[in-house]
Amino acid sequence: MGKSILVTGGTGTLGSALVPRLRAADDTVAVLSRRPGDGRVVGDLRTRRGVADAVAGVEVIVHCATTGSGQDVTATRNLVELARRVGRPHLVYISIVGIDRIPLAYYRTKLEAERLVIGSGLPWTILRTTQFHDLIAKITSVQRRSPVVAALSGVRFQPISVQDVAERLAELAAAEHAGRVPDMGGPQVRGHEDLTRAYLRAADLRRAVVRLRPPGALFRALRSGANLVPDRAVGRGTFEDFLSGA
Repeated sequence: MGKSILVTGGTGTLGSALVPRLRAADDTVAVLSRRPGDGRVVGDLRTRRGVADAVAGVEVIVHCATTGSGQDVTATRNLVELARRVGRPHLVYISIVGIDRIPLAYYRTKLEAERLVIGSGLPWTILRTTQFHDLIAKITSVQRRSPVVAALSGVRFQPISVQDVAERLAELAAAEHAGRVPDMGGPQVRGHEDLTRAYLRAADLRRAVVRLRPPGALFRALRSGANLVPDRAVGRGTFEDFLSGA
């Protein structure tokens, strides 16, 4: 018999890929959402509304919810405190490679959320991954109406398939708590200009690509490779696979 699992952010990009995998393993899976729907429990991590009922009795919580803002810290704190009140569920948290080395506000909130998980007193597992393919594509897609598309000079990315990450998270949810597990990166480290041109080719867009080299600590960290884990290139899906829908 499978486990009782709650997925936060289960309707998002990663959660939508993860939930079917968990259910295929005969796990009993509920999705915490602010909106009602099939297989969902209604709750709001920011206000705590409905969260206590959602976490009651679950064996594993996979925390994928993210707001892209400082509310991630509040959401994680509320989740941890309410989960602690009802038992000792295994808390699995998805994080990002380089959050302790790249001075980005969102990364600081992710790092603080990691600290809350680690200090929760609950059994925990944290997986850091590189950027998803869709994020790299979005950097170019938002510029598609412009006759000129910018790419970051000297910056490399190691984009990873959401499906590969979902598969790994499903494995971690089925296993015992493991602390900070090895980072996970995509199969290729590639310059941003190269990735930009790949997107344009796939979209059949003819655009001039200009190289930008912004100043500042953030871009120095990216140019140094703080966002990369070349020794953990374990993902299988390439950027071209993503662009082709494979």
